[in-house]
Amino acid sequence: MFSKIDVNGEDAHPLFKYLKSKLTDESGESIKWNFTKFIIDKNGVPVARFSPSQDPIPIVEEEIKKYF
Repeated sequence: MFSKIDVNGEDAHPLFKYLKSKLTDESGESIKWNFTKFIIDKNGVPVARFSPSQDPIPIVEEEIKKYF
């Protein structure tokens, strides 16, 4: 079902390497903690990144409306 993957460092999963290369946050490229959220548009392009410290619901809902 699910397996643990690395999201930072040399062994980071290619998906997370790609997402982090396209969108950095205030702390830089690394993902500091789980619950970091990415929005990918309908063309597969990463368009927004939210840190775990942000209240996701109102911000993410508004951001999603821009792209879908």
